[in-house]
Amino acid sequence: MGSAVAVVTDSSAYLPPRLVERHGLTIVPLQIAIGGETRDEGDVTTEQAAQALKEWRPVTTSRPSPERFAHAFKAAAGAGAPAVVSVHLSAAISGTLEAARLAAEDAPVPVHVVDSGTIGLGLGFAALSAAEAALDGASPEDVVAAAERRAELSRSLFYVHTLEHLRRGGRIGAAATLLGSALMVKPLLGIQNGAITPVEKVRTTSRALARLADLAVAEAADREVDLGVQHLAAASRAEALAGELRDRIPHVRDLHIGEVGPVIGAHVGPGMLGVVVAPRL
Repeated sequence: MGSAVAVVTDSSAYLPPRLVERHGLTIVPLQIAIGGETRDEGDVTTEQAAQALKEWRPVTTSRPSPERFAHAFKAAAGAGAPAVVSVHLSAAISGTLEAARLAAEDAPVPVHVVDSGTIGLGLGFAALSAAEAALDGASPEDVVAAAERRAELSRSLFYVHTLEHLRRGGRIGAAATLLGSALMVKPLLGIQNGAITPVEKVRTTSRALARLADLAVAEAADREVDLGVQHLAAASRAEALAGELRDRIPHVRDLHIGEVGPVIGAHVGPGMLGVVVAPRL
């Protein structure tokens, strides 16, 4: 990495491996436990987690240890990085950010820890912007600013088939207001101030997915944007949604379609479909 600022993020960014490699990102994995066995997120397939959720087997998640971050920061310093910018999922949703901050205290180079205030590709796009700035020779402060600005501009919206997984995982946040009517509505959710919040209550799945597309189109407007379409065990719906968005949004730069990993999947459940609209800086 030479004299460039190193950029670290976590596995909940769900970036395609080719982008991780191209941008020189370091990924620190979150942890997932299925039936009491804890492993790195990358060592458990989404299919395994989805199947466990469908069978209502215990699936829990946890942050990386500070030692995992310490190792990443030390490796970046050893490769010649003068500083590290570590960009992570919302502190309101996970303790990952706190683990990075603890490790930063004893790192051999300055480490700037950034709360993206979001999850999934919302975090991923922020990390990519940080890495692009770093590769262009930006200062640590400017790399931080690039990540924070991209996260601030981006909007994450998603549909879940049931709120039960969010409730069980303790990540439901303000969307708890929907629980009383959960059997009668299909909720559209978003991320606001780092937490999961309700956006709309819709009566049917087909209408919810139509509104998800409408909201994403309105969010993009005439801006040049990157799009992320993410799902859990809903590949055909994700492909259809991505095609519709490409047709309806005039200035799409990059569009990424992918399945979320088991850590986020454990909290949203099978059938989740989400969109991230990330305007270009």
